[in-house]
Amino acid sequence: MVFDRIDNRSLQAVGSVVKAVVNVVKTVATLSLLLLMLPFNLTLTTIALLRTIAVKPSKTVAANPKTILVSGGKMTKALQLVRSFHRAGHRVILIESHKYWLTGHRFSWAVDRFYTVPNPQSKEYTDALLAIVQKEGVDVYIPVCSPVASRYDAEAKQVLSDYCEVMHFDPEMVQKLDDKYEFSVIAASLGLSVPESYRITLPQQVVDFDFSRQERKYILKSIPYDSVRRLDLTQLPCNTPLETATFVKDLPISERNPWIMQAFIPGQEYCTHSTVRQGKLQIHCCCKSSAFQINYERVDKPEIEEWVRQFVGGLNLTGQVSFDFIQAEDGSIYAIECNPRTHSAITMFYNHADVSRAYLENGFPVIQPLKSSRPTYWIYHEVWRLVTHPAKIRQRLQIIFSGKDAIFDWSDPLPFLMVHHAQIPWLLLENLRQLKGWLRIDFNIGKLVELAGD
Repeated sequence: MVFDRIDNRSLQAVGSVVKAVVNVVKTVATLSLLLLMLPFNLTLTTIALLRTIAVKPSKTVAANPKTILVSGGKMTKALQLVRSFHRAGHRVILIESHKYWLTGHRFSWAVDRFYTVPNPQSKEYTDALLAIVQKEGVDVYIPVCSPVASRYDAEAKQVLSDYCEVMHFDPEMVQKLDDKYEFSVIAASLGLSVPESYRITLPQQVVDFDFSRQERKYILKSIPYDSVRRLDLTQLPCNTPLETATFVKDLPISERNPWIMQAFIPGQEYCTHSTVRQGKLQIHCCCKSSAFQINYERVDKPEIEEWVRQFVGGLNLTGQVSFDFIQAEDGSIYAIECNPRTHSAITMFYNHADVSRAYLENGFPVIQPLKSSRPTYWIYHEVWRLVTHPAKIRQRLQIIFSGKDAIFDWSDPLPFLMVHHAQIPWLLLENLRQLKGWLRIDFNIGKLVELAGD
């Protein structure tokens, strides 16, 4: 038995060493690829900078200029809002947590001041926000939240609202909307369609569930945000009861970490972003979606827009909210998830002049992406797909040439250079220094996706 324990420990040690070596090789290889792309990016940025000297970008003078505070500085959706408010003549302050101090977006010409703040979970977070609000004379705070930060920005709102407007929901509402099961209950109470759902707090609940009486398969999703397992859409039941039990018991389901078991409805998935004031839609967009969404193209779905109108009106919401929908084969619409925060689909408004007014003015007519706007993508994701899926080269090239990179802007080119060749390399080097692993790079969110990451 002693030798068994020694052997097990030795195997674990060897496994850890092998894993560390694989992570190092992966990180070094990725840094090398980014270095290979640097001359192309640097050339493009230089051309864009010279172009801005010759052609001065236009800027509107706002009738009532405000100071806008935007959080989530590492994310492209924050950059898009910063540019929209700047072009409308407002002064913009951008913030991000200390970990992402080198975010490429801080170099945007649309950013008047940049600050780093403690992690949202920190007790000092609200105090840091308040200090910036008071120092800079902020009129409106627009949180561009990560899933983790939604709750803490809601708590901060209770303090900041005495000094500025906060485009976010109260803590109780954020908790309800972020809870996939509670959201489904609220939507159903408003007479809106959602898949049949069950709250799961013990794996045994799934093992004991009588799937034979159900017409549909089911999927399990963590109610607290899980950046890795959210992509696992394994349909239940598995082929045998034993496989189902084995699958479920490997998941971290507990009273403190509840999951939702939701009917799986085959069909086309859509995602939306909506900015609402006093229960009225003021910004709305819809596009086809997928589990890992990094391409956004406007589609018109009046039935989805009407669903959203009824939901936000029924709760009299003011803030930013996004939804995931499934349209079944018979045309029926089901909302499968709600996220009380900004959606990356906001990048489709890159050429819309009324974004700032729709955010700031009550009763502004709802705006959608212009018909002239091109689909948005992230070029480094597309290049990676070209390399790894050569059979789809024509499809990927069509996306690149018919769309627009969500970060690059001819009149504001530095973020494009700095995100790809400062922000992401810095994060990779930090992981290399700590011998930490990572799963993938998300250029959209501006981070490395890690197990138990932010």
